[in-house]
Order: sequence, then structure tokens, then C-alpha cells
Amino acid sequence: MPRWSLGFLLLAQLLAACGPSGSPPQANQSNQSTPTGSGSKEQIVLAIGGEADEGYDPTLGWGRYGSPLFQSTLLRRDENLQIVNDLAQSYSVSADKKVWTVKIREDAKFTDGKPVTAEDVAYTFNQAAKSAGLTDVTVLDQAVATGNYEVELRLKKPQSTFVNRLITLGIVPKHAHDKNYARKPMGSGPYKFVQWDEGQQLIVEANPDYYGEKPQFKRLVFLFTEEDAAFAAAKAGQAQVAAVPQSLAVQKIDGMKLYDVKSVDNRGLMFPYIPAKEGKKTPKGNPVGNDVTADLAIRQAVNFAIDRKALVDGVLEGYGSPAYGPVTGLAWEEPQANIQDAQPEQAKKILADAGWKDTNGDGVVEKNGLKAEFTILYPASDSTRQALALSAAEMIKAIGIQANVEGKSWDEIEPLAHSNVILFGWGSHDQTEMYNLYHSSSAKGEFNNAGYYANPAIDTTLDLAMGAPTEAEAIAFWKAAQWDGQKGYTTKGDATWAWLVNLDHTYFVSNCLDIGKPQIEPHGHGWPITTNINQWKWTCN
Repeated sequence: MPRWSLGFLLLAQLLAACGPSGSPPQANQSNQSTPTGSGSKEQIVLAIGGEADEGYDPTLGWGRYGSPLFQSTLLRRDENLQIVNDLAQSYSVSADKKVWTVKIREDAKFTDGKPVTAEDVAYTFNQAAKSAGLTDVTVLDQAVATGNYEVELRLKKPQSTFVNRLITLGIVPKHAHDKNYARKPMGSGPYKFVQWDEGQQLIVEANPDYYGEKPQFKRLVFLFTEEDAAFAAAKAGQAQVAAVPQSLAVQKIDGMKLYDVKSVDNRGLMFPYIPAKEGKKTPKGNPVGNDVTADLAIRQAVNFAIDRKALVDGVLEGYGSPAYGPVTGLAWEEPQANIQDAQPEQAKKILADAGWKDTNGDGVVEKNGLKAEFTILYPASDSTRQALALSAAEMIKAIGIQANVEGKSWDEIEPLAHSNVILFGWGSHDQTEMYNLYHSSSAKGEFNNAGYYANPAIDTTLDLAMGAPTEAEAIAFWKAAQWDGQKGYTTKGDATWAWLVNLDHTYFVSNCLDIGKPQIEPHGHGWPITTNINQWKWTCN
């Protein structure tokens, strides 16, 4: 199996050097020296990004990728991703799987002192459904308070992933949820909102009326900086927790240790699935399809040619792992769908067998007059994605495929996202993401199923997974959609993506701060590292 030259990998490292970005974190013990910064039980400063431009309203999507912090959720996942109670005391599901009955605790208060009731829960779910925000509750027919502390969530049809709405949707106060709420949130979570200087910082304070385990720290200050600036703040002793890109994780900071937290925060190449010559347009009139990537042989050859381990070592400095699908590393991954990659000869054979040949000696194969050439787009502000895109392009050049790499803003990428290869990032604890990425009904001219993939057999399997009575019973169908021995959306089947890597999230943390055992983190929006904030302890005097 080939390995890429040291010079090539060093190039990838240099490209990554200015960019951004379970199991127990791996701490770098070599940095154990004088504690840094002015942290204490009174206050810690976190430079971990996560500013929500649209505000902190769960009914619009805040908290879907991690703890909403200000608000309580009915359920939550612990450090082992097991589902446990939060605001809920118990829940049950009806025999037809369409009614979820939740009993909530009676001692929870919003930070204005008013009690949290079933009316607030019902309002939150109904409002989230009405707002059609980023938290998908479209299956909800109606939420009804059947008592002061009991609510029924009535669904239009069974949905195995609905439990994730109970895990991620923060409960808002019906009496105080207005047009200003997103920028002045209130809830019953462990911390309460104090001040938001947009683009600069957010200040929160411990909620004295919180019903759960009280957090030790009275105040948290979130700095909103670029990751290079976060690293500088940590080095200067101005932050006790700093999220850094993998390229900076190899550095050392006196008084801080490095935490290497596993994640399902993945990166992959999305292929337009249908030919451009079909002339399909999105609802906004943007072109759909690509004549090159519509060929299965192209998509499979790219998957076999890419050396994912080299990407982890060369671009991510070892802080990551190969990914072969959108759920690599989770309980619903189908390991039989994975391939042995870094096989350029196998990739060349796939192309040749499908009629792709270099007839003019320019190094690029062609078929029926069509050159094997396409563009990979990535967000220009993200040089980790830049490095991954350039590295992948170099790898597939060796098999006769020309990939032109271009960085653009998301506004520029959006109209091009259905006719070009896009280096996307996804990753969630919620299986719904699989459905959104691969079900034909999700192809609506947005980022979900941007390539307009459609396979009726896979649709049927995904529908069976979504409609299964429980999360556990759905897993067999989620796995089968990936690969059932004959068909699937992964490389052995339709090869709709070339998934590349799962990132590790890397943080510098003060030697005086014990952050406990983080869970495997989702895609990097919000503050997933704070999910267990109640367990964080200051260990210095």
C-alpha cells in the first residue's frame, strides 16, 4: 500500500497551519508546569468559538450540536452517549409509537423565578415545529400539556429518531419567549445569560436555582476569536480553555495540557449524483448535476485512491481518524461498508473497466470525449478543509482525475453546491442526519442531499429506519442503508460521497482545570465540550 512523500505531507501540514477546526481525552502530560491565567472558582475564560450568529433560541436551532447551556432539555446523553433524564423524570411511548408522554420534575425554575411547567414544554415543541428552524420537529402533530407537569408529544407517524428532539431541544419559557429572546435568552439550565457583545464575548453566570448538580464556576466568559487568536490568548494566560486547530495542537503552552477529544465531526467530498445534461434546476434556479461525477466509476475510484491515514497524519497532525461514512465510530455504523483505501491500482482498474482511458497522454482519463475533471469547492476561511481538498486532489491526480480546488464564501458556494464537488463537514449523535444526507426527499436545493442522490431501495431502507418503533430497533436498517451486502450509499454501493476523516477536537486546558470525561463530540457548532460543565473542577488554590 503506497504512502505519500514526506514533501507532500509537509505541504499539507503547512497549508493546515493557519486553519481552524467518547472516549476519555488524551492529555499531553509533557506540559505540566506552572498554571496559566487568572482562572479560579469565580471565573474561567473559554476561547472555543461557538458564537451563534442567529442567537440562542432553541426553537430556531440553538443547542442542536451540544448542550444549550442556558436551557434545560428533557433528556441528555452522558459521557458514554447513553440517554439519561434531565428535566424529565420519566417518559413512555404509546403502543402505536405516536404519543410520547413525558413527566417533568416539579422543582425546576426559570431564572426569573417562575416554575417550568408542561405548558412551557408543549409551547417549546409547538413553536419549534411552527418556526421550521434547524431543529427538525416536522413529525410533530401537536404537543399538549395534560397536567401541570405532564405533556404529550403527539406525532403524525412513528419516528425512531424523535428521542433526539428530547435530547437537543432546550425548553424556553412561554411567558418570556418573544422577538428579543434569541439575543437575551432565559431558561432553567446550569447557567444564565448576562451579557453578549456580539463578535467579542458572551458572559454567563451560574444559575443559583438550578435543580441539578451545581456547577463550581460562578462565571464563564466566552471569547469569540479566530483560532489563532484563541491560541495566543491561552499562551498569554488570558484563557483557561482554548480550542485550537490540529496544526497548533503540536505546540506547547506552559501551564496547560492538551486534550485530544474524539468526535464524529467529519469531512468528506460530496458528489453531484445526476448528470448535468439532464438540465435539472433547484427551486432557486441553480444548476443540478455533473456529467463526470454522475459516473459511478469516478466516485468509486476517488474513494479507493484516497489515502485517509495519510490525511490524518499529514493534515491533522495525527489528531483524527479515517472516515468511510457519515457515522464512522458510532453504534449505528456498518463496518462491512468500509473499504481498504490507498489503492491507486484498484482505482485505475475501476476507471479502465468503465471505459475511462487517457487517449491523448495528458494524464487525465476521458470517456466518450468527456474529461475526468471537476472542481472541489471549500469554504475559503477554513484552511483545514483547504489542505484536505488539495491533498485529495493530489492523490486522485495520480489515477488520471483532475480536481481543481477553489475556496469561496458559503454565499458563493450555495448556488454551486449541486453541480460541483463540495468539501462538507457534518457529524451528529442524531441518526436523522443520515436520512437528511441520503433520502431523495431531502434534495430540495439546500445543503442536505446537495448532490440530489436518489435510490428508491435506499429510500425504503431509510424510511424503515426512521419509522422503527425504537432507536435500538432502527439500527439494523441504518446499517443496511450503508451496505447490506448488495446495495448501499457507501463506496461498495453508490459511492455518493468520498468521506475522508473524523476530526479530533483539540483543546488546551489549564493545569488547574479538571474537565472530567468529555463525550464523543458532534460537529463543531456550539459548545459541545461544556456538556458536562457541572463536573468541571478548579484544582488549584
